[in-house]
Amino acid sequence: MRILVEIAYQGNQFLGFQIQQQGRTVQQQFEKILKRIHKHHVRIHPSSRTDRGVHAYQQYFHFDTELQIDNQRWKYAMNSALPNDIYVISVQTVDKNFHCRYDCVGKRYRYKVYQGKHRNPFKSGLETFIKEDLDFEKMNEAAQQFIGSHDFTGFCSQKTEVESKVRTLYQSEIVPTIQGFDYVVTGSGFLYNMVRVLVAFLIEVGKGKRRPDEVKKLIGEKNRNNVPFTAPAEGLYLEKIYLFPKDLQKDFGNHIKIHYKKSL
Repeated sequence: MRILVEIAYQGNQFLGFQIQQQGRTVQQQFEKILKRIHKHHVRIHPSSRTDRGVHAYQQYFHFDTELQIDNQRWKYAMNSALPNDIYVISVQTVDKNFHCRYDCVGKRYRYKVYQGKHRNPFKSGLETFIKEDLDFEKMNEAAQQFIGSHDFTGFCSQKTEVESKVRTLYQSEIVPTIQGFDYVVTGSGFLYNMVRVLVAFLIEVGKGKRRPDEVKKLIGEKNRNNVPFTAPAEGLYLEKIYLFPKDLQKDFGNHIKIHYKKSL
């Protein structure tokens, strides 16, 4: 039996989603609980792997089980054992051929920035602080140019090991807020540190240090050294996982081409 679990978590006390030899991770928390229930190790398979300090409003994983346990009881059992910075939103049974990673057709991230005269300690670990004034209009002009299918080699970590760095963005926009702005980006998939690099570049545009018309040239150059900065992890949220084509098409139109990615 294959079980699909929807979760949310605050990431500032985790070393990321993926299990590591040492340190606290989201995967570790769930596999520890499932091992206690099953009396043997049970691996979970996520839709995405978030980095250290990154949060998730919505994340999914699946696991296989031989136990006949009701979905609501699964939810209760996990939530009862989880720490306060993780929560199971829903649990459902899915077809054995469904795969959280390979069937994921899109993801949406939101990066939160607040501005002001000084840092707010109550936002520490949850939003990124920028003191300077920013030109949101120019930032949005630059952000819009990332929409479409591009090779994002110049906008991801040099440690990215996947063969193809082409990704398709359906949404890329600056959304002003009361205290600053959010950067909202939806795509077929994202490369290692890609969203944080995009944000860092857009902030440079907002400060007047880069220009919106540089985007196409930088994409074409495929040189990470030309976009050297990476925004902090604390402001980044995995906001939505698109597991089914109909949900992605509902938000962005039936004309879009669905890209299946066998990479996180």
